[in-house]
Amino acid sequence: MIVNRRIGSEQPDEYDELEQHLTQKLNVPLNWPEDSGLTVSHVAEIAAAATCDTAYSQAANGHLIDLFAALPLPGTAERQGFWKRIGDAGGDAALNIDPANMGGPFFDRIYGGNESGIAYRVLSFLEELTPSQRTAVAEVIGSVLDNGTIGVSGRYGGELWLRDAEMSAWRVALASRREFETAQDRERFFEAWRRA
Repeated sequence: MIVNRRIGSEQPDEYDELEQHLTQKLNVPLNWPEDSGLTVSHVAEIAAAATCDTAYSQAANGHLIDLFAALPLPGTAERQGFWKRIGDAGGDAALNIDPANMGGPFFDRIYGGNESGIAYRVLSFLEELTPSQRTAVAEVIGSVLDNGTIGVSGRYGGELWLRDAEMSAWRVALASRREFETAQDRERFFEAWRRA
């Protein structure tokens, strides 16, 4: 379910989409249960706040994990040749994503709430590649993509992988800046745009 949740309602008596969904699915009014500290309306607000704060970054990180899952797994025979070819094609930039440098702990930290570590490594890797290295890396990645499963392979598939990894990592990095934002920063943003 995709929900359009307003930041602030100019008409407080009008339900937003999440409130409509909860009242329809639960068949209860927003102020239910009466005389309770936590109502359906409160649950809607909590759900919206949690979604705004975490879903964007978590979805992008999940997608980064899916992208790496399409590559040969560390510890397999296929992995040895693949990651050596990535290193040869990408030079020192490839050290950013080499399993020996960003193995298990980096992926495990996503579960612990450190959601930007892998993203920054992917962005550093791509930023440091020269155009010719990027083409070479795309060919190596495309050579291991399963055309039967994914629908593309070869250099084009590798280019898609790199672009997708770049945009997913960018989304995580962009979302992580919110950790340093205060309510005053957010209000200053809206006020500046109101006056523009």
